[in-house]
Amino acid sequence: MLATPTPDCSLVFPPDPVWVRAAREAVRALLAAAGRPDLTGPALLLTSEVVTNAVNACRSKGCTTPVTVFAEWLGTSPGRLRVLVHDEAPGLPVRRTPRPDEESGRGLLLISAGADDWGVYRHGPGEGKATWFELGVRETEAVPVRPGQPA
Repeated sequence: MLATPTPDCSLVFPPDPVWVRAAREAVRALLAAAGRPDLTGPALLLTSEVVTNAVNACRSKGCTTPVTVFAEWLGTSPGRLRVLVHDEAPGLPVRRTPRPDEESGRGLLLISAGADDWGVYRHGPGEGKATWFELGVRETEAVPVRPGQPA
């Protein structure tokens, strides 16, 4: 019997905030298809933050090239989700601590607090970058079930 491949997805869209919801819904569908509803809350929150950061960076720097979201499963089963968002806006995001009265500036704080792992790196020939996060248990982190223990 052949193993069913775990689903992956990608979405390419203009740097406009109306697309944040579509990116979130693509990740929601990926989680549903993989049978991982346990990751839905954090995955949707972090996807919103990363995509919003990319869209805002593009809009503030006059970048009109599309934003791309990739969501994929790492390993042999849908145990660890990676979401990567690429944009061509120049510069790298900077984590900062906003004042309590500021309405923005908490995205990277949320990502670093909510993700199991995350990062930013330059990607491609332009000035763009990719911001990514991962959620879920690594295969090497799985705790083995001992005989006689409930699974």
